[in-house]
Amino acid sequence: MASSFTSSPFQTSNLWSAFLGERKGFAVCSVPHVGFLKKTIECKESRIGKQPIEVPSNVTITLEGQALAVKGPLGQLSLTYPREVLVQKEDSGTLRVRKAVETRRANQMHGLFRTLTDNMVVGVSKGFEKRLQLVGVGYRATLEGKILVLSLGFSHPVRMDIPDGIQVKVEENTRIVVSGYDKSAIGQFAASIRKWRPPEPYKGKGVKYADEIIRRKEGKAGKKK
Repeated sequence: MASSFTSSPFQTSNLWSAFLGERKGFAVCSVPHVGFLKKTIECKESRIGKQPIEVPSNVTITLEGQALAVKGPLGQLSLTYPREVLVQKEDSGTLRVRKAVETRRANQMHGLFRTLTDNMVVGVSKGFEKRLQLVGVGYRATLEGKILVLSLGFSHPVRMDIPDGIQVKVEENTRIVVSGYDKSAIGQFAASIRKWRPPEPYKGKGVKYADEIIRRKEGKAGKKK
């Protein structure tokens, strides 16, 4: 004979109360209080950021608050620092970039702005340059005053205005030298030249940096045996 079990509402309430705990007629869940301890994260000092910046004798430094101006024989540059970092001029004449606060962003800005400051000092005293090379039959470059003319296989030559503060020299019609005192401007202009005809991986034709290594691919004819 089959028997059936039917629980009454009272029995169900007792089971629920026994599982959760009962307080003043209300079923409550007794969960232990979990506390969270705050741990201070210490950011390591940047190996690049903590290095001093040597200032040559022919470079003049002007520091006003968070603004730094650097003047040298090749030109003048300025930079405004964020509040996370501070720039200080020491008695020895060197510059140091320090963190103003201990945060992750300050740790990131520390090394970045030390590098930017060093680029400014080196740029106005010695300068920078980028070298490019044209590879391809009929590819050549010429100068027309302040205009760089490129023949890159298009139906018309590419004409590029040379920005102020940048000097361009063409060697043997296939080598381009971009120089100046602003490293970021030099890199931007060199990249815009390369962008017109990036080197392709099969024959290596295009505009490439002089020290750039192009990974060559094997064509379909090379796969036949």
